[in-house]
Amino acid sequence: MRFFSSSVAFLVSFFAFTSTGFASQAGEAAAATNIPPAWWIAPLASVIALVIAYIFYRKVMAAPEGNEKMITIAGHVREGAYAYLFSQYKVVAFVFLLLFIAFSALAYFGVQNPFMPVAFLTAGFFSALCGFLGMKTATSASSRTAQGASKSLNSALQVAFRSGAVMGLIVVGFGLLNITLWYLILDKLVYTAEHMKQGLEFLGLTLVPKGMLASSKLGEITATMVTFGMGASTQALFARVGGGIYTKAADVGADLVGKVEEGIPEDDPRNPATIADNVGDNVGDVAGMGADLFESYCGSILATAALGAALSINVLAGEGMNPLGAVLAPTLVAGIGILLSIVGIFLVRCKDDATQKNLLHALLTGTLSSSVLIIAAVAVMAGTGWISWGIFGSVVAGLVAGVLIGQFTEYYTSDEYSPTREIAEQAEMGAATTIINGFATGMYSAALPVIAIVACILCAFGFAGGFTHMALGLYGIGFAAVGMLATLGITLATDAYGPIADNAGGNAEMAGLGEEVRKRTDALDALGNTTAATGKGFAIGSAALTAMALLAALFGSIRIWIARLASESADGLYTVGKVSFFSGETTKQIEGAINVTTASIAD
Repeated sequence: MRFFSSSVAFLVSFFAFTSTGFASQAGEAAAATNIPPAWWIAPLASVIALVIAYIFYRKVMAAPEGNEKMITIAGHVREGAYAYLFSQYKVVAFVFLLLFIAFSALAYFGVQNPFMPVAFLTAGFFSALCGFLGMKTATSASSRTAQGASKSLNSALQVAFRSGAVMGLIVVGFGLLNITLWYLILDKLVYTAEHMKQGLEFLGLTLVPKGMLASSKLGEITATMVTFGMGASTQALFARVGGGIYTKAADVGADLVGKVEEGIPEDDPRNPATIADNVGDNVGDVAGMGADLFESYCGSILATAALGAALSINVLAGEGMNPLGAVLAPTLVAGIGILLSIVGIFLVRCKDDATQKNLLHALLTGTLSSSVLIIAAVAVMAGTGWISWGIFGSVVAGLVAGVLIGQFTEYYTSDEYSPTREIAEQAEMGAATTIINGFATGMYSAALPVIAIVACILCAFGFAGGFTHMALGLYGIGFAAVGMLATLGITLATDAYGPIADNAGGNAEMAGLGEEVRKRTDALDALGNTTAATGKGFAIGSAALTAMALLAALFGSIRIWIARLASESADGLYTVGKVSFFSGETTKQIEGAINVTTASIAD
């Protein structure tokens, strides 16, 4: 999915750039781009998210670390995580350098957007920065969470969850800040009235063509910004695949040595692979998942903005919207989502005698509260003419789908429900039946989330008016993705919480803490296993909606490009689509086989 998103972003930029100046559907858009005051909520929210993340980080670091043995164990995990991360970043930096040179050459010869190389680097840099800061916080929080468990269950939950919230808030903060800053630079410094009239060149590159139509300004800005997806997707590819292989290799290796060969329990200090196992939890579910959702978050906003720029002024007028509002609305929804996700984070707390169901309910309270508040805020946007009521329905569809995916995943992964208990019962009969039952349960678990995603797509398409105007329906699907990811600040916090709680349990076990402490960390660990699975379902669902929006933006760019070549139709797209489908499906199978083989070798 990462390679797919990266490729689509590249193609959108290519076809949009090679169609510069062509009077497309966006050609009727108004030239005025005076930013409405309400839009400034978006950059302000991103800054607030980063400030709150820093406050949470300071509070986590102020919590007691525990005894000397706990500090030593946490230090080993942190050292291993840094070693992996820096090794990966060296390879990623080399790949980014090669791609930067290639994209610069394409830009120099006029094949690609001149801003693409720099936009590619900035997105990759912010994604990598989020991974580093999230990892730094998570590895510092494990011993503190274990020490908090010696006091109360809620104390441990607060340390672990707020550590996870640091990752959630820096992803949405840096993601939206990058988008809004680029928009301001392009709008106020590059695509000015003077530059569009006289042209703008720099180091032999034509940044703005002479005599550029003012009506194509929004289309050019959004086409440029979509190229962020290339950098975010490339970084996510390394973080997700590399981190996933390391995680599974370390996990399986530790289990083989400990449980199978030596018959010792998990997280036993006598098992040398235990530290690697704890490191793997962080590189896969903190840095890896963070990069994955950073890409989806930015991609959904940018693709929806590009689709808004492609809507004709007549269609927008019929919905009570304007061209500039159609482009800026996704960032405003994202900004509102950040602020209200912070509210939800502060609502997460529990009692000391809480069961896993109580803990799950505590997290659900935060997520649902944020979702309800976002729905109310987006309704205000619809009432003030920022978006149509149909688009409001699309946003609600995305939010509801995100909550449902989380609940479906919780049902199949929590030990409070029958699926996991049935698998445990099968273990009394032997390994073979356990594997078969677990595999079958996993296959069952995919059905309901997929149904939720399909229903979300259909509802978003219909609510937005897709059965009347196809372009509006696609715009609505993009907003469904934005809506689903509007709660990312708290959703990613619940996911990043998982490896922190897991590491805290390992720290407590290896440090030989009391049974009561271990009981509390086990409860948090069990909750973390469920939230980690929920995060994966959320990531896949949001990636599916983002991919739909990116494809729609791609096809819109191709149609403009074909029209520029005086073609009467875009029927060739269907042939291209068929070829892409088969080649993409084959690539997916091969990539999956390579990943599994690599993990098995690393065991």
